[in-house]
Amino acid sequence: MSFPIRPFHRPRPRDVLHCDGAPLPKLAKRWGTPLYVYSADAIVERFGLFDNALAGLPHLVCYAVKANSSLAILKLLSRCGAGFDIVSGGELERVLAADKRAAGRVVFSGVGKTAPEIDLALRAGIRVFNVESEGELELLSERAGKRGVVAPFALRVNPDVFADTHPYISTGLREHKFGIAIEGAPALYRRARQGRRAAKRLRAVGVSVHIGSQIRDPAPFGAAATRVAALVRALRADGEPTLRSIDLGGGLGIEYEGAPWDPQERVAAYAAAVRAGLGGLDGVELLLEPGRFLVAEAGALLTEVLYTKQNGTKRFVITDAGMNDLIRPALYSAHHGIEPVAPGRKQKETVDVVGTVCESGDFFARDRQLPRVEPGDLLAILDAGAYGASLSSTYNTRPRVAEVLVEGAKARLVRRRDRVRDLLAPERV
Repeated sequence: MSFPIRPFHRPRPRDVLHCDGAPLPKLAKRWGTPLYVYSADAIVERFGLFDNALAGLPHLVCYAVKANSSLAILKLLSRCGAGFDIVSGGELERVLAADKRAAGRVVFSGVGKTAPEIDLALRAGIRVFNVESEGELELLSERAGKRGVVAPFALRVNPDVFADTHPYISTGLREHKFGIAIEGAPALYRRARQGRRAAKRLRAVGVSVHIGSQIRDPAPFGAAATRVAALVRALRADGEPTLRSIDLGGGLGIEYEGAPWDPQERVAAYAAAVRAGLGGLDGVELLLEPGRFLVAEAGALLTEVLYTKQNGTKRFVITDAGMNDLIRPALYSAHHGIEPVAPGRKQKETVDVVGTVCESGDFFARDRQLPRVEPGDLLAILDAGAYGASLSSTYNTRPRVAEVLVEGAKARLVRRRDRVRDLLAPERV
C-alpha cells in the first residue's frame, strides 16, 4: 500500500471521479443521492500511520466514535486492533454491536455521564472512565458500589494549553466546560485513594487530557504531554502507584482547503512532539483518541444538481443534499472541497452551492469558483467522512441518507436510506 492514499481521484485526467476503484456515477445509479461514500483502505491506512509513528512506545489508538459512528467503520477499525473513545451510552452500544470483544478497549469520555450510562459501562467492563468532575467521581463510586465492582478511572485535567482552532472545538483552557483544573487533581486523586468507601470502589489508572480538535501544529500536543507527564510524576511521588496510562486525547487536524500536505509527516511530527513531552516517563501506556484524522478524507457526500438559477449578481447551484445531511458549513463556516464527478467543463463560474432545506444558512459553499454544472450533474463534497453523517438530522422531515463503504473496487451498502415511515414510527397522534 502506497502512502498517502487519495481515495477520491480520477484514474486518468478525463475519467469520472472514483472512490478507490469504484466509479462514483455507478454508486449513485445503484443507491441514489444524496449518498455518503467511504474508503475502507484510506481509513486503515490512517490508523496504521499512528502505529508506525509510535513504534516502540506502548500505546493504544482509541478511535473517537463521535466522528463517524457507522457500525461498519467501527468493525473495520476493531479488526485493526483499535480501541474506542466514546461520549455516550449509545456510542458504547454501537461499539458492542460492532464487536462485543472490544469492550476492554473502550475509554468513556464526556462531561455529563448519567447513572444508566455508567451502569452500562460497568456491566460491559470498559477499560477506563475519563472523569471530568468531583461530582462525577462520586457518582462513579456509588454506582460501582451498587454493583460490587471496582471502577477504573482517570481524571481529565485541563492543562490551560492554547490551541489555535475554531472556538467551538477548543477544549483546553480554564474557561471551557471540560475537565478539572490540573492543580486540583492531586487532592481529588488523594481523596479517591484514602476515602474509606471510595478506595474500595475506585482505582486510579491514569490521567487524561484533551485540548481541542482540528489542531495542525504539533507544539500544543507536546506542551500538554509535558504538563501531564509532570503531573504523573508528582502523583506517583504522592502515592499513586497504579497510574499506568496517559490519555492525550485526539484533535490532530487535516487540511480542508486543498493546501498540499503529507499525513505521514504530520503524524510523525505529532509523535515526535508527544515523545519529547513525555520526557522518557516510563511505566505508562499512551492512549490516543483520533477521530477526524482517520475518517474525514476517507468520506465524501455525493449529491445531484437539481437546478441552477441567477438572482441578480448571484448564481446558485441547488443540490438534492442539504444542511441536515452535512451541517459543518452552516455550523462552523467550514470549507469543503467540491468537485464535479464528471470531467470538468472548461468554462468556470462563481457560484453558491446550496441545498434544499428551508434556511438561508443551508449552503455548502459561497462564492466558490467551479466548472460550470447543469441539472443532473453529480457533485462530490469532499472530506465529509467526519462529522457528516454523525451530525446529520431529519430536519424538514428529510430522511437520513444511505452510506456506502468501498473496499478496493467493491462497494457495499452499510446504512440504508431512511424512509419517511421510519421517521414517523416513534410518534403517536
